[in-house]
Amino acid sequence: MFDNIEAVIFDLDGTVIDSMWMWEAIDVEYFARYNVPFTHDYQLAIEGMSFHETAVFFKEKFNFPDSIEKMKADWNDMAWHKYEYEVKPKPGVVDFLKKLKDKGIPCGIATSNSRELCMLCLNANDLTQYFSEIHTANEVAHGKPSPDIYLLVAEKLGVKPANCLVFEDVPAGIMAGKNAQMTVCAVEDDFSMESTEEKKRLADYYIRDYKEVF
Repeated sequence: MFDNIEAVIFDLDGTVIDSMWMWEAIDVEYFARYNVPFTHDYQLAIEGMSFHETAVFFKEKFNFPDSIEKMKADWNDMAWHKYEYEVKPKPGVVDFLKKLKDKGIPCGIATSNSRELCMLCLNANDLTQYFSEIHTANEVAHGKPSPDIYLLVAEKLGVKPANCLVFEDVPAGIMAGKNAQMTVCAVEDDFSMESTEEKKRLADYYIRDYKEVF
C-alpha cells in the first residue's frame, strides 16, 4: 500500500472521526421544521457534496425559506455540541497517525464538511498536530467526486498526486481520490455498509479499521 507513497490524505467524517451517525439526524430535524419528509435517499444524493453545495441542492429542491448562508449556519449550530463533545476518532486511527508522524510521512485532511466543524472536532480530540494541511471542499470549484479538493491538498503538501495515498469511507470520496490519480484505501463505516461492495470495487484497498494497515 505504501509503495512510492510520500503523503497520506484523509477524508474527515466516517474516515478519521466517527460522525456520520449524526448528520442524517440533523437533516431529519431540519426538514421537520418545514414539514418536509426526509428519506435516506437524500443522504445518498448529497454524498461528497461540499457544505455549500448541499445547502444549494436542498434549497433548490425543497424551496426552503432560509437563505443558503442561514441554512449552513443552522447546520453548524446543530452539529456544534456533538462535534466538540460526542464525536470521537475511528478505532485505531490515532495510533496510525502517530506511526505516520514517526515515519515522517506528511498528512492532510480533505473534507466536505465546514472548516469550523472540522477544526472544532480535530482540536477537541487533539488530532490537529498530525495534519500539515487541512482543507475543505468549500475552497474549490467542485465537491467530491470531482478531484479538486484532493488535488488542492496534494499541491499544498508539495507532493505529486501519484505519490499520495487517500483514505475515504464513501463511494463519492473514493472516486474523488481516483479521479485525482491517487491510490485509495476504502475504510469501513457503519453508515456506508450498504455500499461495501461498491467501495471495494472502486478502491485499491479496503480496511475494516486502521489496525490492519501496519
